Amino acid sequence: MTISEKKIYPRTGDTQTVYLKHVITDASIQIGDYTMYNDFVHDPRDFEKNNVLYHYPVNREQLKIGKFCSIACGAKFLFTSANHAMGSLSTYPFPIFFEEWGLDVKEITSAWDNKGDIIIGNDVWIGFEAVILSGVRIGDGAIIGARAVVTKDVPPYTIVGGIPAKLIKKRFSDEVISELLRLQWWNWSEKRIKKNIAAIQSGRIEDLE
Repeated sequence: MTISEKKIYPRTGDTQTVYLKHVITDASIQIGDYTMYNDFVHDPRDFEKNNVLYHYPVNREQLKIGKFCSIACGAKFLFTSANHAMGSLSTYPFPIFFEEWGLDVKEITSAWDNKGDIIIGNDVWIGFEAVILSGVRIGDGAIIGARAVVTKDVPPYTIVGGIPAKLIKKRFSDEVISELLRLQWWNWSEKRIKKNIAAIQSGRIEDLE
């Protein structure tokens, strides 16, 4: 049994922070081990309702978040149904109101542009009230700045911020990034991670065992 297995609250007495994996009920949302969410405004156990938005079964989209991610209060994941059809002469979503306009309910998804799944890698830090849009992929080790609006893919170990989010800098040299992606420490055994916590925190990849 791992440290995070079945445990909702990582810290004794702290009900604002949860291991996200154990509060999700929707099968189309997949969360990796140790990924945590903090919310000081709402109950963090309501992440699925408050933070994963416009996520309707008709689109068959998935939210996938890897291991050891840190998600700050108010971060939002906006899915396809938030995207009104841009090719239409009007952005008004007529197909949603099919009864009102005598349209075929089977064509309801033509009301929006389908962007696809949101995929978040491992060891990603998503800042306060950041917004991730549908179709976006965020690489391992990336950092998303507070209140950033992420409209495009983010490479591994890259820091982005702003509206829309733009590159601020890479966290490490290309050589270190390549080695981190090769090592994938987040997939190590719990025992090996414990042994290497000091080395991980040191920022020196050569200290890893």
